[in-house]
This record gives sequence, C-alpha cells and structure tokens, in this order.
Amino acid sequence: MKGNRRDFIKKTAIAGAGLALAASPFGRTFAALASDKKVRLAVIGTGSRGRYLMELLLAQKVNPNYELVAVCDNYGPSLNEAVALAKRYKINPKTYTDYSQLINQSPVDGVIIATPLHQHAHITIDCLNKGIHVLCEKAMARTLDDTKAMYDAHINSGSILLIGHQRLHSNQYINALERIHNGEIGVIGQMKAYWHRNHNWRRDVPDNQPDLERKINWRLYKEYSAGLLTELMSHQLQVANWAMKKYPVSVMATGSIQYYKDGREVPDNMAAIFSYDDGTQFIYDSMTINKAEGCEEHIIGDYATMKLESNNILREDPIKPEPAPGIAQLINDIQNGLFKSAPIGGSSWAAETAVSYNGEEIYKGQDGDGTREEIVHFIDYIQQKSSPEWMTKEGYYTSIWSLLTEKSIESGERITCPDKYLIG
Repeated sequence: MKGNRRDFIKKTAIAGAGLALAASPFGRTFAALASDKKVRLAVIGTGSRGRYLMELLLAQKVNPNYELVAVCDNYGPSLNEAVALAKRYKINPKTYTDYSQLINQSPVDGVIIATPLHQHAHITIDCLNKGIHVLCEKAMARTLDDTKAMYDAHINSGSILLIGHQRLHSNQYINALERIHNGEIGVIGQMKAYWHRNHNWRRDVPDNQPDLERKINWRLYKEYSAGLLTELMSHQLQVANWAMKKYPVSVMATGSIQYYKDGREVPDNMAAIFSYDDGTQFIYDSMTINKAEGCEEHIIGDYATMKLESNNILREDPIKPEPAPGIAQLINDIQNGLFKSAPIGGSSWAAETAVSYNGEEIYKGQDGDGTREEIVHFIDYIQQKSSPEWMTKEGYYTSIWSLLTEKSIESGERITCPDKYLIG
C-alpha cells in the first residue's frame, strides 16, 4: 500500500511539474499569435494598486503587442504619479478624470480597473457594453446585485471579464492545484487559511482637506468596502473553491472592531467556516494587529498537506496509530498485575504535536505572485478574443460568497446563497 501510494505520488508530481508551464504564457512564445495589431489598453484607477499594475504592464516583455493609451483617476495626486510613472517608460498616455470620457473619446480594446470596490460595477458594465474587455481587481462589486449585474453584462456583451485573482495565473499555484486535482494529496478532508497582518489600512489625510477622509480611507467604510472580506479573504476563498472544483453551500462567520477604535465601520478581525456539499469545511480567519503567522492556505488530504503560499508539501504516511502514552502505560500496568481494574480519572491521553518534517518544495521558479502573468494573459485573451469562462465564474462566486460572509457576520446566522445569484 505504501509503495503504491509513493509510486502514484511520484508519477503525479512529475506530470504536474510540466502543467504550469503549459498553462502559462511564460512557458511558450507569443510568436504564433495571429494578430500583429497592438492591443490598446487603459488603466482606470491609478492609486497604489493601479500604479503597481501599470508598472508590471510596462515592464513585461513577454507580449510586447500592446500600448498603454490612457490613464484615468479622479484624485489628482494619484493621476500625477501615474503620469510620472509613464514618463519613466518614455510613454505619454492621455489622461482623464472621468472614466466615461475615456471610454467615449479614447479608442481602447481593454481596460484595467483598480478603483475602490464600490466603483467597480458601473465602470465595468459601461466598458463591457461598449465592447471593451475588462480586467477588474477583486472583489467584483460591493453588493450582490451589482456582482450579478457585472456577470450578466459580460454574458450579454460577449466582452471578456477577468477578475484579479492572480493566483489563478501563478505557475506555483497552477502546478499545486493540478497535482491536488490529480489526487496527489488524496481525499481533501479540510482546508484552512489565514491572513494575519500588522497594518490597519489607515492612510494619512491632508490636514487642510479633512473631507478626503472617506475617499482616501475607503477600505474602512462599509459604503465602499467589506474590509478584510473583500480585500483579503476573497483571494484565499478563491483558492479553496479552486481546490474543491465547487463552491460553498453555507457560511457561518463572526467579526468585530476589537482594536482600532478610530471610526472605522468594518471589522479589524474575523473568522468564518464555509461548508461544501460533501461535508468538507474551509476554516478562515484574518486579523490586523499581529503578523506572526502571516498568510497561508492549507489544503489537507489523507495523503499529504499542501501549504500553498509557502510552496510546501508535507507527506502523510499511512502509519497505524499507536495508543496515546497514557493508555499504553495503563495497559502495561494492568498486564503486569499492578491494577485489578482500570482506575478512574487517571491520565489517558496526550496532545498530538505538529510533525517536525519540513516538507518539500511544490514548485521551483515562480517569480512574484502571478500578477505579472495575469496581465500578460489578459493581453493574450484580447488578442484571441476569448478567455476561460471558468476563471470568470471563479471571480463571480468568490465575490458572492465574500459578501454572504458579511451578511453572516451582521446577522449571526448561517447563510446560504439565494437562488437568484446562482449561475450555470
């Protein structure tokens, strides 16, 4: 049994090692792409995340068949920094403070949307309906209805909608998930993830412009964001769904503002349990005052555990369990005649300790978290005029369940998904 298992693991690991390259634009050439026409791109939302995406776009050389033709932001300092960044790459895109002017005046094939969450839906829908392809940062939208409206616009328009779950484009994650789906870790018994950080998201507001508080610190206010749920948890919930090849059937969650008494409206700590239809549980928690445990996803099977963020696999040998030390000693004492019967209340168990085995590396050679590959994929999809629909559904259901988690926190109840938000 053990030999067969190890042979199977070896075969699936070798096979899986090539799958990430096959799925990634960095493992093949774009010379075979049919069109030489440059893809015209714009970035809407040039805050810190938008500029990060801009820089990755401008720095990548894998697919040079694109041009950044426009940038847009309604906050002057962010737009100015985007212009300065473009100049460093010796380009001069048009600038806009109103996205509707951009999509009506500047011919573009695709847009990257990195605005605050509450602005995603109407910008995305307007772009899709004009035949402009969209890469929108996660989560999709601030409300369940807006999330569904975005997906419907994608289906009705036929325009590409890609949601910013970069792990879907990471060679490391692609490889790990292929191996999980091929059975290398066995039957998934449980999944766990956490994102612990020592960072409160609050940003400085100019002393002479206190009215900018909600604009600058939008992640802290419920009108604009669900905080930890949409900004952090959504990434790891997507990984759990990817591992299961399905979506939850219920969630039970709790959260509070326990530490940062600064006027924020979203929890600074939370925990949730998602249940799947086969009885598998995904256990999640996030906090903002201690980063000792960092960020991790554990996919736990009866053969092995994959710790995806740290790129580590821990094998689980099928060893017959030995009695806990207290029970073993008790049996020995009875056999040697020290007791005529078993004593009540004696030591009968010992806590299990974590394995000391350090595990093995899942994948070698990933540079970054997959965001660079995500951007190159987006250009590729526009050129091919199609994208994997399952990726769009991953983004959709992750957003839906992130918002349902918020409803569970608010109500204190176990929440299921209303039928009107289920898609085929």
